Amino acid sequence: MQNTNPNLISSADATIFAWATAAGRAGVAVLRISGAQAFAALDYLGVAMLPPARHATLVSLKHPLTGAVVDRCLALIFPAPHSFTGENVVELHCHGSRAIMAQLTEILCSMPKARLAEAGEFSRRAFYNQKMDLVEAEGLADLIDAETTAQHIQALRQMEGHIGAQYHDFRKRIIHALALMEAYIDFPDEEIPDHVTREARDEITALKAEIDTALDDHGVGEKIRDGLSVVIIGAPNAGKSSLLNALAKRDVAIVSDQAGTTRDLIDVHLTIDGYALTLTDTAGLRETVESIEGEGIRRATVRASQADLKIALFDIVSYPKLDSQTLALIDTSSCVALSKCDTHSVSDIAPIQGHKPLLLSAQTGQGIDQLIEWMKSKIHSQMTGAHTPIITRARHRVALQLASESLGRFLTGSDLELMTEDLRMAAQSIAKITGQIHVDDVLDVVFSSFCIGK
Repeated sequence: MQNTNPNLISSADATIFAWATAAGRAGVAVLRISGAQAFAALDYLGVAMLPPARHATLVSLKHPLTGAVVDRCLALIFPAPHSFTGENVVELHCHGSRAIMAQLTEILCSMPKARLAEAGEFSRRAFYNQKMDLVEAEGLADLIDAETTAQHIQALRQMEGHIGAQYHDFRKRIIHALALMEAYIDFPDEEIPDHVTREARDEITALKAEIDTALDDHGVGEKIRDGLSVVIIGAPNAGKSSLLNALAKRDVAIVSDQAGTTRDLIDVHLTIDGYALTLTDTAGLRETVESIEGEGIRRATVRASQADLKIALFDIVSYPKLDSQTLALIDTSSCVALSKCDTHSVSDIAPIQGHKPLLLSAQTGQGIDQLIEWMKSKIHSQMTGAHTPIITRARHRVALQLASESLGRFLTGSDLELMTEDLRMAAQSIAKITGQIHVDDVLDVVFSSFCIGK
């Protein structure tokens, strides 16, 4: 049974192990062992001589009690500190048999001072041993989870330390200004030379501008990581579910002539031009006294107000009569479309809320390609129009906002001690991003999202 005691996560005397490959039948399964007894684990498994460091060596693994061969596999050792965790590490590339995996797990569980690893514990040890900072660790988690090209590029950049290096630079510059100010705190009777305060203010003015520019990125980094939100809105029977199915290229939502069949939000995850997006079908917008449908309409309205893009869909059969609830949600991020154009035709279609309507048919595919092109253009305008983002998570944004506020108070302050405290608070806010200040609740959130064996 996996040990879930959080006090054991960073214990120096525990040797941890886990399968780094997904459970199930496979050609190869990788077992990772890290800790002071990692090399002793090989001896425990019947490998009398350590392989050369970082060289794959064929070994026989044996049961410590019976001497029976469990598997013949490749073994690699990585002596500390030159390993992923900074500790002694062993990797066993075994055959991916469930029986082999179960037997080796049972054997290692019987070894003194060895236990199964917690989720993300290998990466957490790497963080504690200064093999990576917290931003790099988050980049590693994002790289493992990446499903699109944009997510892969951003996660790789973060994991390789490019984003963390910018945060380290921010903090270094704050500390430099802090040192200039603190040099005079112990001498209150001494007047601070003008050039000292001017240098500190110039440094902080430039830095605050850089941080504010990073914050003014329209959430691009988070959108790349989490995906953009595209919501289909319209009256009942406007064809929203049919359009969702057409874009998803599979039957996701129930399509019926009966109005109000969609009561809740239905999400589909798509990739367009290397960017992730979540496409949402919503309840039909109309006045209703039915409580469940009313809740669905409320959720639809809330999701539409939060969406990056909206597709406002109207039934061409009802044109030019258009429902007011859908019209009220149209804005610059909206595409206006008329559905069911294979069953009905209308001449002289006028713009709707300043948008030229797109003519669609989910049955024949008419207009679907044009709708996808509209989404592509909107995605690129939102995602590639800004500078390269450094904010990829909400906690980064909150910390930078707090740092910017502290720097702003410094620039408008007049009391030396309070100004110095503002700089100290700004430096601490930046340090929390990279993990230079260990905040246990932040670490728990970051590393608990990792898979076992990483």
